[in-house]
Amino acid sequence: MNILFTGVGRRIELLQAFRSAALVLHKELKIFGADMAGTAPALAYCDYTRKTVAMKDPAYISDLLRICQEDQIDLLIPTIDTDLLALAENREIFQAAGTRVMISAPEMVRICRDKNYTSRFFADLGLQAPMPVNDWKAYAGGYPAFIKPKDGSSSVNAFKVENAEELAVYAAEIDDYIIQPFVDGTEYTIDIFCNWDGIPLSVVPRERTQVRAGEVNKTKIELDQVMIEEAKAICRRFKPCGPITVQLIREKVSGTDYYIEINPRFGGGAPLSMKAGARSAEMILKLLDGEEVPYCSSVADGAVYSRFDQSVCISEGESAAVIKGVIFDLDDTLYSEKEYVRSGFKAVSDRLGGGYEEQLWQYFQAGVPAIDELLKGLGCPARKAELLTVYREHMPRLHLYEGVSELIDRLKAEGKKVGIITDGRPEGQRGKLKALGLDHLVDDCIITDELGGAQFRKPCDIAFRILQMRWELDPSEMVYVGDNPGKDFQAPRQLGMHCIWMCQEDGLYNKAGSAAAKSFLQPEKTCCSVAELSRLL
Repeated sequence: MNILFTGVGRRIELLQAFRSAALVLHKELKIFGADMAGTAPALAYCDYTRKTVAMKDPAYISDLLRICQEDQIDLLIPTIDTDLLALAENREIFQAAGTRVMISAPEMVRICRDKNYTSRFFADLGLQAPMPVNDWKAYAGGYPAFIKPKDGSSSVNAFKVENAEELAVYAAEIDDYIIQPFVDGTEYTIDIFCNWDGIPLSVVPRERTQVRAGEVNKTKIELDQVMIEEAKAICRRFKPCGPITVQLIREKVSGTDYYIEINPRFGGGAPLSMKAGARSAEMILKLLDGEEVPYCSSVADGAVYSRFDQSVCISEGESAAVIKGVIFDLDDTLYSEKEYVRSGFKAVSDRLGGGYEEQLWQYFQAGVPAIDELLKGLGCPARKAELLTVYREHMPRLHLYEGVSELIDRLKAEGKKVGIITDGRPEGQRGKLKALGLDHLVDDCIITDELGGAQFRKPCDIAFRILQMRWELDPSEMVYVGDNPGKDFQAPRQLGMHCIWMCQEDGLYNKAGSAAAKSFLQPEKTCCSVAELSRLL
């Protein structure tokens, strides 16, 4: 599954929820992040990053559509208000190109984007809402009052005002504003997730106990049945596609709920409801696979969540840190993986009586399953399991790239730790390490599958954490050298390690390298030979 998030910004928790969902459901997921500047922290948590024009640029939709077609995006999920209406108005175009957009109908999005319409929507449902006024001179609702842009978000230019004089000042500063009576009470957000047809699959009210810049810092899950039923009533009229958040204030004295806002997207605090049990990321992956998803009722009522800030390096710059540990990838970084493929094909050919090596190689170069095609031609497909075992367990004839052995010796002589982190079936990777003499040449070797299975392969960060703890080094004192931009650099970058891209001309992942050329987050240091790598280290 390929999912593209637009405006990823700081939505790291949201991306992590999707990673966890894919792991739990045993689904293969690739996350794409679209951004204009390339400095959003969440980009470091995406498998691929894509540059877009500004969301307000007339070419934005066509630019996004091109990305979806080139990357075969299955689902596009917006995360901020700016492009919601444009995506809603063009969702059929994306659908025709093979990409679903998780966005509600355009007429519903318009209701959300104009606070005048939002208040009227609530009132038409019989819900209480502070009714807006669009001219400060006509406001007669009493003080304190609240003034904000009619299409605003994240509490930008939203102010509490105490009297008419203050109101006049703020009205002069804000374009296209609304004014409402200020409601003094407790703020709540209701995280709602619906299926494609607008049927609620989870409804989770939570108290906003601490808010910063419009986004929740601390929250408490509060499964208030009145709010839940009113949220379901909203859904029956709104018919949301996927996530929406509804905000309200419970007035301090009367206990009346005043509904103030709808956002037809994942709210910033939505991952907190997911942590409490409303696993909408899992629901999305199931819906994409055409599975039926029941209503979620197992949410941890009363759970309290507190959020924190964390940094990630987007651009390394000129580092003053002294490198004390070097971790290498194995395949196509220290030797040519094509040499291993040829070695395996010879072992298979020998089992069949010889003479099939070139035929297997031609199938491989054509991008088809070589052993399957050969056995199909020979009329003995039942031997596939036997020959796969031969391929995977044979002792290969391999050679390190020129200069690798000398480079490792130099690094160790300088007192640096040297290790290898490699993915793959243990029997095959162990054979490679032994054939290359690396099992005795480096300090540590971790085959990720040996940690507990394929789920520990890169971009999982556990192997990197193990070496960091084992070597007792700060991440800034470590560097990782790998060849596959599609998976190698995400984990070390998130941990704060340096990265070097070994872009060998004959590497199997040249296509991945071409794709990475479109990415913001490819390593700043790149080399095409061991000699260049040696100079960098």
